This record gives sequence, structure tokens and C-alpha cells, in this order.
Amino acid sequence: MSQGETGTVALWRLYTLRISYLILAVGIGLTFWPSVIQHTPEFAASRGIQFSLLAGLGLTAVLGLRYPVKMIPLLLFELIWKTIYLIFFALPLWRAHQITDAIAADIFSVAMVVIFVPLIPWGYVFREFLMKRGDRWR
Repeated sequence: MSQGETGTVALWRLYTLRISYLILAVGIGLTFWPSVIQHTPEFAASRGIQFSLLAGLGLTAVLGLRYPVKMIPLLLFELIWKTIYLIFFALPLWRAHQITDAIAADIFSVAMVVIFVPLIPWGYVFREFLMKRGDRWR
């Protein structure tokens, strides 16, 4: 990978990041926005917060097409929340043999996050978010 000392990301990595944001924006757009635009009051009361959060995530992913490196935390958020779901919610249900068809469909859609793992420039993430000194507090 041709990444210099400046912390830049190779051009091919920028395109893989853009593909990630496009997948995220289109996937969320097709899945959640129809229900955001047209819904019943009951749906608004029971799932409105969840769908609003995910619709906002999808719209924010569009910024990643223009600013792929600056929006890496969005991909990390997507990866982290889905990993939390799979480990702390889906895995215990699976161990207890309580997976219904609906839960299996949720698990499958959440597990699709695996496609982002090879697209994220992990060397950059490690250097910039874990090894680099953080912003000052005062």
C-alpha cells in the first residue's frame, strides 16, 4: 500500500471507501427510507426512533462519497454497533435456540457488515485513531 508519512490513503483505498459509503447509503435508502416517508402512527410510535437513526446514518454516508477519509468514523460506527448486536444479542439467542425467522433475517442483514472489513484502510485507522496523539483537552 503506497501510504506516505503524511497519513494519506492510497487512491485505490479512497475508491474502496467510496464503495463502502455507496453501499451503506443505497442499502439504507432502499431499506429504511420508504418507511420513513410513509408510515402509520403505530409504526412511528414503535420504530420511529430506530428508523430515523438509520435513515440519518444513510444520509450521512453520502458525505463519504466526497470526503472518504474524514468519514471513516461512520464506517467504524456501523461496524461497532453491528458487532455489538451480533455478540451481545444474536449470539445469546442462538445459544438458547431462540432464533426465529425474523431474528435470522435481522442477523443476516446485520452480518452483511463483513463486506466493509476489507474495504476499510486499517493501517490508517490504527495510525490515526489509535497511535496518534489525541486533540488537547485544554
